Amino acid sequence: MKGQTLLQLNIINMLDLKALKAALLQLEEEKKIPKDKIIDAIEQSLAAAYKKDYGKKGQIVRVKLDLDSGATEFHQIKIVVDESTVRFLEENEDMEDFLEESAETLEEDVKPVFNPEKHILLADAKMIKKDAKLEEEIVFPLEMKDDFGRVAAQTAKQVIIQRIREAERSAVMEEYGGQEGEIINGIVQKVERGIIFVDFNKATGIIPREEQIFGERFMTGQRIKAYLTKVEEGHRGVNLFLSRTHPKFIEKLFEIEAPEIANGIVEIRSIAREAGARSKIAVYSNDQNVDPIGACVGQRGVRVTTVMNELGGEKIDIIPWSEDPEEFVSSAISPAKILSVKLIERKNERGEDERVAIIEVASDQLSLAIGKGGQNVRLAAKLTGWKIDIKGIESEEDKIRKEEEAKAAEEAEKIADSKAKESKEVVEEEAENSEAEKVDVEKVKEESSEEKNEEEE
Repeated sequence: MKGQTLLQLNIINMLDLKALKAALLQLEEEKKIPKDKIIDAIEQSLAAAYKKDYGKKGQIVRVKLDLDSGATEFHQIKIVVDESTVRFLEENEDMEDFLEESAETLEEDVKPVFNPEKHILLADAKMIKKDAKLEEEIVFPLEMKDDFGRVAAQTAKQVIIQRIREAERSAVMEEYGGQEGEIINGIVQKVERGIIFVDFNKATGIIPREEQIFGERFMTGQRIKAYLTKVEEGHRGVNLFLSRTHPKFIEKLFEIEAPEIANGIVEIRSIAREAGARSKIAVYSNDQNVDPIGACVGQRGVRVTTVMNELGGEKIDIIPWSEDPEEFVSSAISPAKILSVKLIERKNERGEDERVAIIEVASDQLSLAIGKGGQNVRLAAKLTGWKIDIKGIESEEDKIRKEEEAKAAEEAEKIADSKAKESKEVVEEEAENSEAEKVDVEKVKEESSEEKNEEEE
C-alpha cells in the first residue's frame, strides 16, 4: 500500500519524476509488478480522464508519458477505412437505432458504421501519409488543456488503483497459475470455522474442511505444505484452492523424496487413498535395473517414512504395477496371500460394463484380505479398477492340519476313556477289598463277643 500511495501522489504532482520513478521501482520490487505495466496503466488512466472531459463519442485517445522529461503527449487515433470495411449511414438513419438493430439481429458480419472521430477514409489518409493502408492507424496530436488538473488527476488516480490491482492479480495468476497440480509451501494465516487460510505473501490459499486430513491440527504461523488444485481470481484478489487429501498429493511428495520418480525412471501408475488412514500406490520402473518399490521405500525406509510423517502417520502400501490384471489384482490385495483369481467382465443390472475379480484366500487370511472395516479390499478395488469379491476357502494345509487335530483329539479321547476305565476298576477293587475287610472285622467282633460270654458263664 505504501508504494501505491506514493504513486497516487505523483500523478497529482507530475513534475516530481524522481519520486515517481522510486514509486515504480518500489512496486516492482515489493509487488513483483513490471514497471512497464504500471506505466501503461498510468497512460491509459490519463487517456480515460482526458476523453471523459474533452473527448467525443467513439474517439480513441492515447497518451505517451516520458519519465525522463515528464512530458505528457495526447494523441487521437483514427483507423483507415473505405466502403468495403465500414457502412455509411443514410440521411434518415440514426446511429443509435442502427446499433440497437444490429444487437437485436446478432449479425456478426454487420459492418461498423463510419464515425469521423474514429475512422478516416483511405483517400484522406493518403493525403497525410502516401503509403497509408486499410486498418492502419493514423495519429493526430491533441491539444493539452490548461484546466486538465485536479479533477482529471483524481479520475486518473482511481483508474490507476484499479489497473494496479489488475496488474497485481495478473502477476499472481502468472506465478501460481503455472503451479496448478504442484505442492506449494505457505504459512497458516488463520483457522476459521474449520477452514485453513494460508498466506503466500501475494495471495491467500484456502484449505476447505473436506480437503484436510482428519485429526490434523495447525496453528497460526505454522508452515504447511499442500497440493494446489485450482487458482481462481476473486473480487478481493487471487485465491489458491489447496488440498491435503488429494491422491496426487502423495505422488508429488514422493517426487520430492525420490529422484527416480522426479526423473521419470519410476512412475506412480495408480493411487488409491483414504486420507489420514491408509493409501495404496502402484509403481512401475522404466529401467529394469531400478527396483520401483525400493526407490519409493528408500534406504532403511527413510523415503516412505518421510512421506508418511508429512501425512500424519498415514500408512502407505507400495505394490508393483502390472499389465496383467490377475497379477495386478493379486498384488493389490496384499498383505494377504491369495490362492486364486478369476476375472469376469459382464453387464450389471443397469446394463453397464462391469469388471469383477473373484479372489479365493485361505480362511485364516480372509480377515486380513478384507481389512478393518473393508478398507484393504476397498482400496485394492479403487487402485485396480476391478470390483473385488473375496471368498475364504480351506486350503490343503488347513485340511491336513484339521485332520491331524481331529486324530489327536480322538487319540486323546481314547486315552482319557482308558484311564477312566482303569480308574473305575481300581475303585471297584478297592471297594470289594473294603467290604471284605468289613466282614472280617464283624467276624472278629462276633468271636470276641462269644468268648466274653463263655468267660462270664
